[in-house]
Amino acid sequence: MSPSAPTTNPTFVKIKPMSTHHQILVIGGGNAGISVAAQLLNKNKSLDIAIVEPSDKHYYQPAWSLVGAGIFNKAKTVRQESSVIPKGATWIKDAVSTFSPETNKITLASGNTLSYDYLIVAPGIQLNWNEVKGLKENLGKNGVCSNYDFRYADYTWECIQNTKSGRAIFTNPHTPVKCGGAPQKIMYLATDYFAKQGIADKIQAEMWSGGTRVFGVPKYEEVLKKIIEKRKIKFSFFQKLVEIDGKNKKAKFIGIGKDNEGVETWVDFEMIHVTPPQSAPDFVKQSPIANGAGWVDVDKYTLQHVKYPNIFSLGDASSLPTSRTGAAVRKQAPILVKNLFSLMQGKPLEAKYNGYTSCPVVTGYGKLVLAEFDYDNQPTETFPFNQAKERWSMFMLKRYILPWLYWNRILTGKM
Repeated sequence: MSPSAPTTNPTFVKIKPMSTHHQILVIGGGNAGISVAAQLLNKNKSLDIAIVEPSDKHYYQPAWSLVGAGIFNKAKTVRQESSVIPKGATWIKDAVSTFSPETNKITLASGNTLSYDYLIVAPGIQLNWNEVKGLKENLGKNGVCSNYDFRYADYTWECIQNTKSGRAIFTNPHTPVKCGGAPQKIMYLATDYFAKQGIADKIQAEMWSGGTRVFGVPKYEEVLKKIIEKRKIKFSFFQKLVEIDGKNKKAKFIGIGKDNEGVETWVDFEMIHVTPPQSAPDFVKQSPIANGAGWVDVDKYTLQHVKYPNIFSLGDASSLPTSRTGAAVRKQAPILVKNLFSLMQGKPLEAKYNGYTSCPVVTGYGKLVLAEFDYDNQPTETFPFNQAKERWSMFMLKRYILPWLYWNRILTGKM
């Protein structure tokens, strides 16, 4: 599910006959919702599963960093939502308005009400563009770009090509984001491009981050710091982007750390790539199933809701304390499926999720560091070599193999 995706009038699709009750109701038709529904149906085709998703488009968002670097066709990152709905599932083309977990019901934007036996909440993350003054008005022009919106990912490439001198600013918000490495990936690709054009000494690349460090896992942070030092990229931590002045090409940051709290800084830019502040969707944050931070409140091992046992959640809107990535969803989905079947059969929930996530950090054209780690920030690597080293083979995995696996294996519930 993409916050930037177009929506149409709410309709019920493929309901024979129209039903207001479903055995399993899945909220969200993105990676998490589709893959978990497919896995459930692969194991039991008789299940009555409905997927609530308002968008008529489905996006492969991990490739947008490559689109922004001019090396991936944007058109290949989008398909019709109807083409990824698992066979046997009902697609309800509507959005959720409210949750009523005490009565096992949800209310839709259309005003219709649905009831369920089991609920899986996977609506994805919400991009809060309006939290930065002037951002929405300038996005896609005046050198203001973002790979976090399908409509503007290719404008990032235009900005990179047009930058010949001055400051190239990249931002990382103070909030959790989907794919925590993405704000840095485009920075590494841009600085690699500047070097290949022989203009790196004329451009000052800078990362203004709401975070506290380059990367949360020391093994991978070490190699990234060396790249940053070699390319003379400046990092400013504990910084919150609050305003964009596109006409004058200036960005305003406010310090949010102990030592710089409240300090305002205006920064000139030739281009600025913005990663917007993000949160759980409003309809989740304002519901009884959310924790204090607004995420769906689930046990971090079983993915079962801490208060309502017939509710599960996975993916970006869940409270799972791991990096929000598609790779994390790939490991979460089978855990959720096993535990849901156990619950349905009256058995203990024995499957445990260890927090596995992966961040393929593209560090340049033909170079990638494949970071894989768990809840304890311990590397959990797939391949029999040091993945903290920049490798061409891992870049090829990112560019060619992972997109194919996504459309053909992950969304079909086969991995």
